[in-house]
Amino acid sequence: MIPVRGYEGRRVAVLGLARSGLAAAAALAAGGAEPLLWDDSAEARARAAAAGLALADLGREGALAGAAALVVSPGIPHLYPAPHPVVARALDLGLPVDNDIGLFFRSLGAADWSRLETPPRVVAVTGSNGKSTTTALIHHILRAAGRPAQMAGNIGRGVLDLDPPGEGEVIVLELSSYQTELARALTPDVAVFTNLSPDHLDRHGGPGGYFAAKARLFSLGGPDRAVIGVDETEGRFLAAALALAPEDERVIRTASGRRLDGPGWSVFARRGFLAEWRKGRQVAAVDLRPFAGLPGAHNHQNACAAWAAARALGLAPRAIEAALASFAGLPHRSQLVAEIGGVRFVNDSKATNVDSAAKALAAFPRIRWIAGGLGKEGGILALAPHLGSVVKAYLIGHSARDFALQIGATPHEICETMATAVARAAAEAEPGDTVLLAPAAASFDQYPNFEKRGEDFMARVRAFAASP
Repeated sequence: MIPVRGYEGRRVAVLGLARSGLAAAAALAAGGAEPLLWDDSAEARARAAAAGLALADLGREGALAGAAALVVSPGIPHLYPAPHPVVARALDLGLPVDNDIGLFFRSLGAADWSRLETPPRVVAVTGSNGKSTTTALIHHILRAAGRPAQMAGNIGRGVLDLDPPGEGEVIVLELSSYQTELARALTPDVAVFTNLSPDHLDRHGGPGGYFAAKARLFSLGGPDRAVIGVDETEGRFLAAALALAPEDERVIRTASGRRLDGPGWSVFARRGFLAEWRKGRQVAAVDLRPFAGLPGAHNHQNACAAWAAARALGLAPRAIEAALASFAGLPHRSQLVAEIGGVRFVNDSKATNVDSAAKALAAFPRIRWIAGGLGKEGGILALAPHLGSVVKAYLIGHSARDFALQIGATPHEICETMATAVARAAAEAEPGDTVLLAPAAASFDQYPNFEKRGEDFMARVRAFAASP
């Protein structure tokens, strides 16, 4: 646990008692603060009470009186589309509003760090797509190279639940826009921006607010090194805003599908090959195509970002290449579930929006596509240019019929359920085909989260594999 510093003997309100909220409450108490805990969910309050935690209804009049700060869980709105009533009251009182990420950066540095020969470092990864894979890949590279490392944030453990880092240790964090937007302290040593595509726009008041939330990771504290994906205009703008000159090696630019020119430091992938350039010459190259855990151009983009972050931490190219080869990938992200009779079954349940689904569809040549769920604004009309590899679509969930209207002449079948979709796709698939779950929709119509949806897909595939 990372004890929270700066609130000794003070009361701190904590709104939201999921993973990050509970970890924040424990870390505040460990640092000598008195946490006041609340959640709008009766079920969450019951779990907290069963764990022996004291509750205080933060919605009642005067509940925030005397509090030093309000700590808010990521899913609770604090600005758009409207602040939660407790947040609105805190703002009226002039109360500082923070989250567990801000508390983490505020509290990480310990007095005994002066005794360490190599102080701990923090790598923080943000972006629209690929940040979970990039975070896990950086962590895997470090561990494979023998460097002590922990991983947390929007993946794995809550940040305040981490063990205090030791000699030369690296903490790798995945940070969503919900987390970067509110944190009052953001001071990573290496910050990574993967890419940007429209998402969570209602929460951020539009695309400008969404980009600004991501950009805070680079502007609030100023990392020693910034790894910036420049495949979109926003990334190019961010890289130019951070660099003092084209040759400024504090900024490492990354890209997928094109070469990067200029005198600076860059890592890019084209046709499956990754190349690193510095001061106008190539210093490393690796063929990514044999790496089973990194299929497709979108994963090559993730590999470029992870390579750049690892190089910024001083790792050698050979060590990074060996780690890339041993990376198995993440569950629900281009995850190879099985290969049966020459047919691959791939679980990309995390592809919950159009952009991530497009990347999954570009990774395989002949696809039997399982899609659908709770569709997002605009549906899947933007996927039209990416359907050339789709042999047939098998549509499930609430938006199945809407999706059927939006995919035009692409052969399709409305299956409603995962069980029917997997059975039909498996029965019709031929050797060389890939049965791909890439829903391009949220899961909440049929499942509590994308993980449960992916697990259902995998269970259906394994049942098919076991059938006579």
